[in-house]
Amino acid sequence: MNEFQQLRDTLNESVLNNNFVKLTLSKPIKKSDGLPNVYVRLVKIKETEMFQFTYHYNTNDKVKNYTISEAITEIEILLMDNFRAATLFTLTKDLLIFISKRKLVSYRENMASFKNKLPETHDKPKERLAEAGSYLHHLGITDKQGKVIHKMADKYRQINKYLEIIEGLLKSTKLPKHINIVDMGSGKGYLTFALYDYLVNQKKYSATVTGIELRKELVDYCNDVADKSAFTNLSFVAQPIQEYDNNKIDILIALHACDTATDDAIYKGLSAKAELIICAPCCHKQIRQQVKGKEQESPLLKYGIFKERQFEMVTDTIRALILEKSNYNTKVFEFISNEHTRKNVMLVASKSIKKNDISKIDAKIAGLKEAYAIESHYLETLV
Repeated sequence: MNEFQQLRDTLNESVLNNNFVKLTLSKPIKKSDGLPNVYVRLVKIKETEMFQFTYHYNTNDKVKNYTISEAITEIEILLMDNFRAATLFTLTKDLLIFISKRKLVSYRENMASFKNKLPETHDKPKERLAEAGSYLHHLGITDKQGKVIHKMADKYRQINKYLEIIEGLLKSTKLPKHINIVDMGSGKGYLTFALYDYLVNQKKYSATVTGIELRKELVDYCNDVADKSAFTNLSFVAQPIQEYDNNKIDILIALHACDTATDDAIYKGLSAKAELIICAPCCHKQIRQQVKGKEQESPLLKYGIFKERQFEMVTDTIRALILEKSNYNTKVFEFISNEHTRKNVMLVASKSIKKNDISKIDAKIAGLKEAYAIESHYLETLV
């Protein structure tokens, strides 16, 4: 099509002059296609330059390699059938391509966004750690053919991010031959099932996983799915976290356990001397209720939304410091929030043989409490 002549010429010229950076296709015509964007880069495969297309689907990435003539044809097809926009990045300029609803093509040139080219290495698509096991179908994440249901794409992404984090943590954690894992506040069990499948069926660990959940209907549902999936060492128990009595815990997990339930779970992990404690705290009410009505000097606490976020950070920082007092190495990083909450912080503590300076940690905790007029942190009272 002549409408794409400027795109063809600019792309050919950028390759000839060695200043091609990348090309992206965006603004999908149909969101139901499950293909939000496509990313194109140059790679070298067996010393031959190829255009590598990464098709970023909602549930997975697919990669295909094309020659320059094949790449131009594929880009034109994608712009006619799937996308309304593309940007060709070169070292001399950016070329923006727009497709109207009537399939009319228009262009705009901008100053170059990049000063350097991308490395021409051949990257494999990101591995999906959650394999299409029957549990995903029983939990309503995939259909009978194993394809991820569109509305569950975010949950599937969350599962894979979670397993990616677990994979990294296990590499640096010393664990016994048989691992006892307790997931406190397991809910509908999406991540609990995924963890069991990944550890036992994929990585061949010897492990027992127990989900603790207050709501009996969810416990019955999860135990039924575990039976259907033949997950023999996975079970769920209906009881409050505080009442769970088992000191054989190697990995303690508490994801989105509300308010002080996170502290109850951490305390159970500390009591059992768990090698690994993994939390995604939620609903930080205890500190906020305690300081309600008290005048705060910090200007950061003048506005309600900042106040809420600040006390979330203070609550989780004190949790991390208390864990350090018990000789754990702690780190806090971003997780993917679930559909019920915007909270997306993960707190991880791994047992260390190194003895931390308790007096210094106590001073840090005391300083935070004084600065924010906090009388006590719930986890402190448990410990």
